[in-house]
Amino acid sequence: MTSAGLFDLIIPVILLGAAAWGLYRRVHVFEAITVGAAEGLGTVVKVFPNLVCLLTAVYMLRASGAMEAFAHMLAPVFDRLGIPAEVAPLMVVRPISGSGALAVGAELIEAHGPDSFIGRVTAVMLGSTETTFYTVAVYFGAVGIGKTRYAIPAALVADVVGFVAAALTVRWWFD
Repeated sequence: MTSAGLFDLIIPVILLGAAAWGLYRRVHVFEAITVGAAEGLGTVVKVFPNLVCLLTAVYMLRASGAMEAFAHMLAPVFDRLGIPAEVAPLMVVRPISGSGALAVGAELIEAHGPDSFIGRVTAVMLGSTETTFYTVAVYFGAVGIGKTRYAIPAALVADVVGFVAAALTVRWWFD
């Protein structure tokens, strides 16, 4: 069997192993799965309004052109930090929307190439930063926390550090 065939079996083996362990421990496996699924649906119901509001705001900002204007306004600051101005839209979108950031990243990589400085910075930025507002909406909404206190500013600082570190790391490794 090839290594690819072995990797195809990992998930089924893990699932069978978990079911066998549950049976060994005399746990009603199907009942445990249905209880977990019901709890998951309850979480979805709690989080759904936050997600709808967040996604609506993201689409409104993109459709109005406000996100692009904001990115254009910040481009000189990014340039001073050694970050290519072309990735400014990615830096604006990434904390707000993961799918929007992937779309912007795909456009940048398609336009400049995956082995270009901009393509590499884009890839590293996507991997080293988080969709801050989405994550806060999901996790804080799931447990019913309304006031985020310092979580959002701290997460945004971490995103900025990730963006700058991504550009510097790519410049250091590939220039």
